[in-house]
Amino acid sequence: MLNMKTVLDQLREMTVVVADTGEVAAVKEYKPVDCTTNPSLVLKALKDPASEELVALEIETGRKTGRTPEQVTEILTVAMGAELAPLVPGRVSTEVDACLSFDTEKSVTRGRAIIDEYSKRGIEKKQILIKLASTWEGIRAAEILQDDGIDCNLTLLFSMAQAVACADANSFLISPFVGRITDWYKKAEGRVTYAPHEDPGVMSVRKIYDYYKSNGINTIVMGASFRSSDQIKALAGCDNLTIAPSLLDEMGNDNSPLTRALSPEKISGVAPILMDEASFRWEMNADAMASEKLAEGIRNFDADHKKLINLIATRMSA
Repeated sequence: MLNMKTVLDQLREMTVVVADTGEVAAVKEYKPVDCTTNPSLVLKALKDPASEELVALEIETGRKTGRTPEQVTEILTVAMGAELAPLVPGRVSTEVDACLSFDTEKSVTRGRAIIDEYSKRGIEKKQILIKLASTWEGIRAAEILQDDGIDCNLTLLFSMAQAVACADANSFLISPFVGRITDWYKKAEGRVTYAPHEDPGVMSVRKIYDYYKSNGINTIVMGASFRSSDQIKALAGCDNLTIAPSLLDEMGNDNSPLTRALSPEKISGVAPILMDEASFRWEMNADAMASEKLAEGIRNFDADHKKLINLIATRMSA
């Protein structure tokens, strides 16, 4: 008998599927539980004709009220999230500016401001995740926000040290990256490809998942940054997976059987790791891949944030 369920259907039975997009049309089409945004995704959505009416409204409002391009950018990011919030039953992740990644106090202030701006638009904080880079300072900001009842998504996570520190901070969710880890190792080792079971990005998330489940940690593990559907299939059963529309479409047209790869019933029972600031910084320094990819990710998000501001500044002066 033919399997009539798609890979995407089967995945949804064991994992919360999140759309890695800020485009309204894609969220409507794929009906994810959550959706996630970052400056790169917002920049892409900003160029989407479907968002033009909202963009024009916020730019005109900003012009009339004397706001700076930076202020309009901050408000527009929330406005786009507010458009997405009613379309998903779960959460919309909204990112704190990458330039604040090494400033705990300013990250907390910005996180609270994002929640306040959503509140003005009738969106409750329980519908939002504040997204922060997994630097030591970003993790400390998440700890403070979590104590305020504001749930956080720690992103740009490439190492066990980051994962342990995020768990210690009681972060609601972490986004360990898969594809970017694999990219680094392909270049470092001169590899063209990896089988799923030996893929360094897949292995990293599996190790983090095992550590969390072995130690009764409630922080949600949401695998991110996928280069192929094989990487996704190799993490089937992970708490959440955030997936780009192109890969959602591919899996929605694939009727092959999907085997669960991760389960809380199949864990190693690994012991807890102690992680203070000195240990965190030492472990990150010792991990060339994690250090390089974290720094690169922050730089890239900041570059796209600046592109957003410049784009809006140009529109405001037109």
